[in-house]
This record gives sequence, structure tokens and C-alpha cells, in this order.
Amino acid sequence: MAFPRLHIAGAVFAAAFTLMPLGALHAQEGGTLAKVKASGAITIGYRESSFGFSYLDGDLKPVGYSIEICKRIVEAMKAELKMPAIELRWQAVTSANRIPLVTNGTVDIECGSTTNLVERQKQVAFSPDIFRYNVRMLVKADSGIKSIADLQGKTVVTTTGTTSFRLLRDADKGRNLEVNNLAGKDHTDSFLLVESGRAQAFVLDDILLAGQIANARHPKDFIITGESLRTENQALMFRKDDPQMKALVDRVVGGMMKSGEMEKLYHQWFMSPIPPRNININYPLNDETKDAFANPSSKGI
Repeated sequence: MAFPRLHIAGAVFAAAFTLMPLGALHAQEGGTLAKVKASGAITIGYRESSFGFSYLDGDLKPVGYSIEICKRIVEAMKAELKMPAIELRWQAVTSANRIPLVTNGTVDIECGSTTNLVERQKQVAFSPDIFRYNVRMLVKADSGIKSIADLQGKTVVTTTGTTSFRLLRDADKGRNLEVNNLAGKDHTDSFLLVESGRAQAFVLDDILLAGQIANARHPKDFIITGESLRTENQALMFRKDDPQMKALVDRVVGGMMKSGEMEKLYHQWFMSPIPPRNININYPLNDETKDAFANPSSKGI
């Protein structure tokens, strides 16, 4: 029996509507603040092993520098929306899926360790930089590796979804460096590949490498070495084309920088003992991050 064409079109539309994430529908209708107002909740994306920034504590709860900044943003949302409470919902993200989960509405704000790249701004928006760092490599202290040239013929691990291997290739500058690239599913997985000897170097943001070393069973067995592949910037990530959300995030983050609260948070998470093992990453505030605090910018690189 043939169905009227109108009914078929309606069925196709209904199917498409059903397949679209509910969060994306709300986000399209009026932005993140409207979605939070309607649902009474916000979904925060977090990383499981970006130590210091966004990771799981001993009770498997997301904690860290980025998480604390996002909590300040949620407090500002309560005031802006005149809501006594906003439920915090948590969604683990990886380097590979973080951007899709933001763009499709599953995650409202990603509070991890994401680099603000101009190419990524085509898909998402960013807060002012909350940290700036150099991309370098982690190796075993007795490896003899001191520079990019020393990686010739070696195995290098990078975390899936990061720009690290591309930066290594760009820095090669025609030397035809021959390396075998392994991909770790997250930063801890990548570190374990070096610890076990399957890889000789792990290329990543130096602050995140410092966090991995601080949490290692034998921290003195590892060092961060080599020339900087690039100075990069970390920021919080949320949906683009959402001026109300952008204005709120910029106001909160910029205000924290101006008041000195951001620097206090930095010292709490990178210069003091942190959970779950009371380890101190001991990474002093660098000049690049001091400049980010003095001159808030979400320009990207």
C-alpha cells in the first residue's frame, strides 16, 4: 500500500529530529544560556588524566585548575539567569572526541587542556587563554635524547587528537627525520608507552608532561628535554556563534585574571600538593602565562 508523499516527508523529518541530540536542539534555539535555563543543568566536559588541569581524584570526581574556572563560570550563570541552582552534569572527553561533543550539544563547556587554534575556531569558540606553554618531549633520563635530531630511528608517542606529531614534523625542517609514531588513547596511556620502553619519547605540552612525571612511580627516571616545537595556549571551549555565552565567559575569566584569583588558582594546582596523592607538579608560572593574565586574549594561534 502506497503512503501519501506528505506522510513520507513527515516521517523523514521526524526521524531526523529524533536523531539530533536534544542538547543541540536547545543550543540552536537560543544558545547555551537558554539551554541551561530550560533544563536547569549544564554539561561540563572533563579530561581523565590532564593532571593539574582536569583529571579524576581519588573519589573519581573531576578536579583541577580548568574545572575550578568552569565552576566560577557556572556561579556567574546562576546570577545572570536568576537561578538559585544549576545542576552540574559531567561528561568525560578525549582529545579525539572533545570538539564533536561540543558542536553536537552533548557538552556545553569543555574544561580540560585544549589548545586554542585558529583552525579550531571554525568549529568552536574559546575563552581567553588560561595557560600558555611550550610543546616539548618527555624521555627517560638515561636515554641520551636531548634534541629533535636525536629522535632519528626512534619511536615517538603522541596522544590521539593532539597536534603534537604534526608539530614535530614541522620542526624537522627538511632533515628527513625518520621516526615511528605510536598513538596513545590519552596522556597516561602515552606516558606508559615510554615507561614500558615501547616508545622512546612522548611529545606534548610541557606542563602536561610535568604532571605525568609527578605522578610516575619513579619521577626521577624521566626528564623533559629538547627544543620547543611551539608556544601554545590553553583555553576553555564552547559552541561558537553564541554571543551571550562568549560575553559571560570572557567577563568571568578576564575578571579572575584582573583580581588575582587566577594566579591563586594556578599556585593551588601547579605549585602545591594536589589530590589524590598530594603530589606537587612544581611548575612555576612562566612569562607567557603571566602575559596571558595581564592581557586576556582568545585570539588563538
